[in-house]
Amino acid sequence: MSALRGRNARGDRGQVTIEFLGMTPTIIVTLVVLWQLVLVGYTFTLAGNAADEAVRAGTAAGPGERAGACREAGLDKLPGGWEGGADVNCGTANGYVTADVRLRVPVLFPGTIGFPFDVRGHAGAVEEEDD
Repeated sequence: MSALRGRNARGDRGQVTIEFLGMTPTIIVTLVVLWQLVLVGYTFTLAGNAADEAVRAGTAAGPGERAGACREAGLDKLPGGWEGGADVNCGTANGYVTADVRLRVPVLFPGTIGFPFDVRGHAGAVEEEDD
């Protein structure tokens, strides 16, 4: 009886290792997909914040300096991996200043290649009056 018990214990010795190795690709793919989703969400956050910063600077600047101040403020707070694919456009109509920011979503590592779609952020504010 004890010889049979010893043989069964040794026969299952590598079972956990084999099961873990079989699940490793699934675990890695899941982690990569979750990381990519984090990058997409972070890009949306960055685009919204950049638009807010741009329109804030645009409302404070004078009419002749508005476009430059708006663009500079929109790009100022972006991390290096997102600056390359960033586009900031500012406009004024009827006393209302708007800023549109377009960012490219990076694939796995910011600063490398990006997905073929862009994330957009939009903000607007009433133009400040000089007293």
